[in-house]
Amino acid sequence: METAKTYENFPAWIPVVSNSVTILIWAAGFVIMLRLGWVAAAVYLAFVASLEYRLISRHCVNCYYWGRTCGFGQGRLSELLFKKGDSEKFCSGGFSWKDMIPDLLVSLVPLAAGTFLLILRFDLLLLVALLLIVALSTAGNSFVRGSLACKFCRQREIGCPAEKLFSEKYKKQP
Repeated sequence: METAKTYENFPAWIPVVSNSVTILIWAAGFVIMLRLGWVAAAVYLAFVASLEYRLISRHCVNCYYWGRTCGFGQGRLSELLFKKGDSEKFCSGGFSWKDMIPDLLVSLVPLAAGTFLLILRFDLLLLVALLLIVALSTAGNSFVRGSLACKFCRQREIGCPAEKLFSEKYKKQP
């Protein structure tokens, strides 16, 4: 089986595309939550910020790409804010669907809230935001991770818990 080449530092356009998808998901979520009021929108943004802080402070510090340009640019950001961790810890502890729940909520909460609001009263901007979240959270993320980021990630080859969760080669093992 041939493995794809990996990047020592990803070309700048890949984190730009990757982060554009993520930021558009957050923006659509914010627009939807704003329909519930400023407090709901602020809580949503605080939740998103807390997940990003958790990622770069607990995971990115232990990644091969700490101090380098990864597919999402987090390695450079982590270097600016935190000391390098232990690369052996990157894969320790495992990773399951339960661990993904907070990340899934970034899309699911606005999706549920927006659907409820849309049922109460049709709103074209709300519908567009909902469709944007669905498209970017599914096809957008799949494209970014499958074709741009994870496919060329050196940490994936070294060992990545998400790779083990999603990869077909691990699912086929007894």
